[in-house]
Amino acid sequence: MSAIQSPVELYAHAIAIEREAAERYSELAERMDDEGRDELARVFGELARLEAEHLDTLERRTAGLALPEIPADRYRWLENGAPETAPHDLVFRLMTPRQALAIALSAEMRAQAFFEHVCVSARDPALRALAREMAAEEREHVDLVSRMFESTPPPLGARLVFERE
Repeated sequence: MSAIQSPVELYAHAIAIEREAAERYSELAERMDDEGRDELARVFGELARLEAEHLDTLERRTAGLALPEIPADRYRWLENGAPETAPHDLVFRLMTPRQALAIALSAEMRAQAFFEHVCVSARDPALRALAREMAAEEREHVDLVSRMFESTPPPLGARLVFERE
């Protein structure tokens, strides 16, 4: 990917990142609710709400601007894959809460790294400031998801394998 050159371009990427996160967190919240995992459903629901609020803010900031188009799959958390691979709804059904948190944490860390890269590589001070603001928001999400990941035990079988090693 080429370097981000303008705030408008950065906004387009941020909107794509936030849209994907809001959708995935909503799916995860629904999945955890279906499993009766109320605490994780609440956390994923809260993260979905935060991401949707960020998305709304970004869309209001950019209303009327001609944003570059970002490919729909650019920031997907789960790949579409070839037709013979499992669709992401099957993956969501099979994953454990800890795996769901690991996927979320990885996505949040990628988003944070993306914005931090723009912050250090941009020449335009306004672009650097905007990227710094977006990186800080992602850092908060990384911290929250990381705490949830650390407090969620692995499945019983995984603990037994780990303890034997």
